[in-house]
Parts: sequence; C-alpha cells; structure tokens
Amino acid sequence: MADISSKSNEIAPEMYTKHNVFRGLRDLGGNGVVTGLTEISNIKSREFLSDGTVVPCKGELRSRGINVEDLVNGFLTDDRFGFEETVYLLLFSKLPNESELREFKEVLAKFRSLPTSFVRDMILKAPGKDLMNILSRSVLALYAYDDNPDEISISNVLRQCLHLISIFPMLSVYGYQSYQHYHCGKSLFIHYPDPNLSAAESLLSILRENGEYSHLEAKILDLALVLHAEHGGGNNSTFTTHVVTSSGTDTYSAISAALGSLKGPRHGGANIKVSRMFDDMKANINTSSEGEIKDYLVKLLDKEAFDKAGLIYGMGHAVYSISDPRADILMKCAKELSLEKGCEEEYKLYETVARLAPEIIASKRKMYKGVSANVDFYSGLIYRMLDLPYELFTPIFAISRIAGWSAHRIEEIQNNGKIIRPAYINVKENCNYIKLSDRK
Repeated sequence: MADISSKSNEIAPEMYTKHNVFRGLRDLGGNGVVTGLTEISNIKSREFLSDGTVVPCKGELRSRGINVEDLVNGFLTDDRFGFEETVYLLLFSKLPNESELREFKEVLAKFRSLPTSFVRDMILKAPGKDLMNILSRSVLALYAYDDNPDEISISNVLRQCLHLISIFPMLSVYGYQSYQHYHCGKSLFIHYPDPNLSAAESLLSILRENGEYSHLEAKILDLALVLHAEHGGGNNSTFTTHVVTSSGTDTYSAISAALGSLKGPRHGGANIKVSRMFDDMKANINTSSEGEIKDYLVKLLDKEAFDKAGLIYGMGHAVYSISDPRADILMKCAKELSLEKGCEEEYKLYETVARLAPEIIASKRKMYKGVSANVDFYSGLIYRMLDLPYELFTPIFAISRIAGWSAHRIEEIQNNGKIIRPAYINVKENCNYIKLSDRK
C-alpha cells in the first residue's frame, strides 16, 4: 500500500497567496471572511475612526442587540438564574416578561424527559470513553424516537430544539455516569431531574451522588452557560450548523454535526487543554516564583513544555484582541468562587499567567492584533473549582451552545433557500492516465 505521508497532500503556502485564498476563512488580520448575515448576535473587537483607520477596542458581545454584560447584570442584580431567559431571547428575539419567562420554564421542564428505556438502551448498554461522542450518538438516536423527525417547518424544528436544549444536561451527565461505572469501576447512580430546578441546578443535582450544591455554585455555573450560549454565526460549530441545515437535513443530523465540530481542541475542547496545561505547570515548576512562570511560558511557545504544540492555551482569540468580554465576567466570578472554595492561590496563578502571557507572546511571535485571556482560560478554572470532571468540560459547552445552534438553525431555514457551497481552487496539475501494466 502506498505511503500517504504529510507531504503527499501538502499544498505550498505560497499557493494561497497566489490565488488570494484566505486560510481558515480569515485574512492576515484575523478577520473572518463574511459568508452570511444574522440577527442573532454581534461581536465587536474594533472601531472605525472618522479618517478610515481601524483600531482595536474592548471586546463586546451582543445577543439580539442586547449587550451581554447588561443581560448578566440584570439577572445577577435580581439574584436569579439567567440561562432560560437567555435561551428565550436567542430563540424569540426579545426578552420575556415575567409571565412569558415563567411559562417558558414550564415548557422546558415538560421537555426534560427521555423516551422510555432510552438511558438503558442507548447509554448504559453501549458505554463509551468519549462523552462528546456519546452525546452525538444519543442525539442521532433520538431521530428514531421522533414521530416527525424530517419535517423542517419552524414549529416542528422549534419543538425538536426545545427538547434537545432541555435534555442535553441529562444526556451528558448520564453518559458520564455510564463511563465512570463501566470504564472506571465506580458505583452507578442515575438521578432524575427535578422539574422545578434551573438548568444549572439540575445539572449539579443529577451529577452529584448526594444531589447537593450551594447557591453560589449554581449561580456561577448558570452564568457560564449564559456566556457560552451564543457567539456569532462564524464560530466553527455554529457555521457547521448553518452549512448542514442549508442542505435541508433533519435537526438531529445538524446538531450532531455541530457537536463533532465543538469536540475539537481548537474549539470547545480548549478549556480542557488550559486545565491540563496548568496541571503540568504545577507539576514541573515552583508556581510561587514569577520568574519560573515566565520561563515555563517561554518553553510553551518554544515547544519545549506540556504538549509541545507551541501554544499558551486560553490566550488569544480569533476575533477579540484587547479583551474577551466573557472572560472579563468569568474572571470576577472565578475570584468570588475561589474564596468560597479556598482556591485563592490557584486563582492567583491564573491571574499571573493572564498578565504575563500577552507580553511573552508579543516578544516571541509576529502578531497582527493583540492577545488577551479568552473565555476558555477562566471557564476551565471555574469548572475545576465546581468539582466538575474534565470529561464534562466540553459537554457543558454543548449544553450551553445548543441554544445558539438552535437559533441559527431556525434562522438558516427561514432566510436561505440555497445550499451553502463555497468554492475551492484546484492547484494540482493535469496528468495522463497510465495503464495498470505500465505503472512502476
């Protein structure tokens, strides 16, 4: 058999410049190539001055036109959970009043159930080691339990999306319990969700054997769900949702494809990389020494430490430069949670790396825009302090982002009658066919 080496499919970098093709659909400044229109959310990272110049600015994220910082401050001031309100905003393009929010929570609670024997047949009988694959497999399996799986009317797709939003915590946690029992030899317990709880409370109650959690734990997990729920149409998994939806396929196939995208370490799996990077740092250096921290960060960039990928995980973002608004909010919450959990020293280490890393990256790399801590940098720390297992880090991202995927799937169905089909330029020269007997 022929050896398919990395060179056999390698395209010379200069070919991209020659044909004016932007790798990763991003220009040299890191700006995404525009491929569509959306009303669901907007990301701001730069400002246009009157003289035509463009300058970076403090990052801003708006959902349906509303600044996410204002959204967060609204429900935190009232000391209530905000994820359900955020889902309503994304799906229906307006904030609910009190009665609408109460009714919406009741609808989600009614949807928070799985088909008879689904957990036994689809999760417990086929335990897996990768929870994102289990989640994706479970979503695809739900197609067979749906009496009307293929109809793509807005009402039917909304029904399917509401059901998936409601049960993603159950699918994720039950998949984890199955993994723990069959692959790690732990006791198996399956808790049923309380319909009176929020999504964050429900997740913690069915995950923990005693079902207990503090109000602060649930509040901060809820906040993390809000901040991860939506981030524009251009992020990889949401763009995947648009692409697959444009083919006219069913909801379960579209969401499963998005899960496959989110699983990747360059996307939803990044917070695990951050946590493991810090584990490696603590195992190999004196983290109370700023000098040793600096040296370690340099080694990361020089591919001499951790996974030798040349990256400081959690630093930098495809869009933001000066700041990621989600990271700014999570940073404050991480500090608050660290006091309750007795993790002040760990928080201080993260704070130090967040301060040092941009300077070190700037000295070692050619950059077209600034670098700052992103949402993955602090979400991993928060999940650790909440005693959430690594295996659930990316599924929790999915539990949140299913809200945004659902909104974008509906938007794609409503507004685009064409299948998304970008063009690729072939750069392989023509060659002649050689008869089998004449081949060397």
